[in-house]
Amino acid sequence: MIVVGGMIGAGKTTISTLLAKELGYDVICEKVDESIVLPLFYTSTEEERIKHRYPFLLQLEFLNARFSSIKEGLRNHGRRTVMDRSIYEDWYFAHVNHQLGGISDLEMKIYSDLLNNMMQEIAEIPSKAPDLFIYLHADFEIILERIAQRGREFEQGKELTAYYRRLWEGYDDWVINCYDESEVLEINIGEVDLLNDLTARKEILTKIRSYLKA
Repeated sequence: MIVVGGMIGAGKTTISTLLAKELGYDVICEKVDESIVLPLFYTSTEEERIKHRYPFLLQLEFLNARFSSIKEGLRNHGRRTVMDRSIYEDWYFAHVNHQLGGISDLEMKIYSDLLNNMMQEIAEIPSKAPDLFIYLHADFEIILERIAQRGREFEQGKELTAYYRRLWEGYDDWVINCYDESEVLEINIGEVDLLNDLTARKEILTKIRSYLKA
């Protein structure tokens, strides 16, 4: 199993689908458009977010969805899978929202206890971890451009820039110092165009096969 992760707007779904097609893998995509809390999280006022606890509810909603997805990926009856985002990144988003005050200390404890319980159950699955984590990253300005190009109305707005920057600033550190489930292959999406540059795509596919063979 390969998991593809990185900042909001980095192109995880597009790259996951492309890699799955090239490698002959199944793909499990993150169902962001099915979220009932995400639009509320982005468009509510600070007072509404605090009153209705949208950051906490969003993390619980995503954690539940990612738990289902990782179980599907790990129990895929021997089939090879590319996963768009995974439960392994979920803590980082909760952590940032906790730092920003959107998630309280008590809520973070409840979230962490639930996540730990889920991870213990995952550990009992025979194929209990990814074989490779592909981390998509880029300069912050490129990330903002990609978010704008994606066109989800609730993701737009200058007031969200500070939130995106806070996520972006700590992502590399999380990957380097916190993620330890598998090897990591970093792809700078500002320098590598996997969609249109066939030579670059071939090079990345060769690297991926080398990681998986090792």
